[in-house]
Amino acid sequence: MSVETRAAPGTETGDPAGPVVPTARPAAVALRNLGLLVTVGALVLVSLVSVWVGTRGIPFTSVWQLLWSPDGSEASVIVHDYRIPRTVLGLLVGMALGLSGALMQALTRNPLADPGLLGVNLGASAGVVVAIAFLGVAAPLGYVWFALAGAAAASVGVFLLGSSGRKLATPDRLVVAGAAVTAVLYAFNWGVLLFDPEAFDQFRYWTVGSLAGRYGDIVLLMLPFVVVGLVLAFVLAPSLNALAMGEQMGRALGVHVGRTRVLAAVAVMLLCGAATAAAGPIGFVGLAVPHVARFVAGADQRWVFAYSALLAPVLLIGSDVLGRVLGAPGEVQVGIVTAFLGAPLFIALCRRRKLVML
Repeated sequence: MSVETRAAPGTETGDPAGPVVPTARPAAVALRNLGLLVTVGALVLVSLVSVWVGTRGIPFTSVWQLLWSPDGSEASVIVHDYRIPRTVLGLLVGMALGLSGALMQALTRNPLADPGLLGVNLGASAGVVVAIAFLGVAAPLGYVWFALAGAAAASVGVFLLGSSGRKLATPDRLVVAGAAVTAVLYAFNWGVLLFDPEAFDQFRYWTVGSLAGRYGDIVLLMLPFVVVGLVLAFVLAPSLNALAMGEQMGRALGVHVGRTRVLAAVAVMLLCGAATAAAGPIGFVGLAVPHVARFVAGADQRWVFAYSALLAPVLLIGSDVLGRVLGAPGEVQVGIVTAFLGAPLFIALCRRRKLVML
């Protein structure tokens, strides 16, 4: 896709009034807009299928009527109390994972980065392990708060380690700190679980990644975190575009590098922490979807974020529906399905001549 660069007003004369952002020709912009409309249509379609398909067979015409006119029947309760909250949760979790993955890859300028590099997933897992093994928490709604706290603590720990000493928290230092914190948390989690079979039995249902059994209260709980993270991501997109050309160029164009990195890390923590707390660790969505978004939209992070936020829930909700169909009358957890679907997709992307940040 043909992309040009344009300096923000004032930068042509050397005045660092704002970052440089990629601009595309009108035809490319029209194609991007059309692609977004198609993606929104796909998301609406897969959401309707999610509300329709389940272990209890309900005709689509009945589901459509019950969507607008609930009558208190058993089918109405299934649609409104179970399937709609599950679909909305899949939408929020998918948006959060896709956007946090795109943010993480833009922040570290590493095409293989995913939200787990900041220790968010393992931090959330550690919070759940503590809740189950030491505090006796048994309900998913109880897990959420501890998972959020664990994700936040791990992210803060990674950032403090990455910014220790006299140097700033560069992407390389953050990745190394994230790997160290992840290793420690992994050892802690399994050290506790191996000595507590009952805690392990409860934890294994959460750690596989699933949208089942999560109701409207969890959706309402994670909604503010996702909204704040989403707003932060799109506000930071122009600055991340400038930093893609290097720190020195970013500073010359008026970007506050340290503040941008801190806010981007906060956004990743909010998005991935909320998603992991609500549905458990779900792999490959945050890793693979941003590559598809860049392949379609080009290098401009504003478009990459928009496509990632829409494509990821299409993948996640579609995987959830596929798991219900394949596992009927039970279901295959969505974390397993996304691994089977996401891994071949990512392998195909890696087989391109060069895997870059475009």
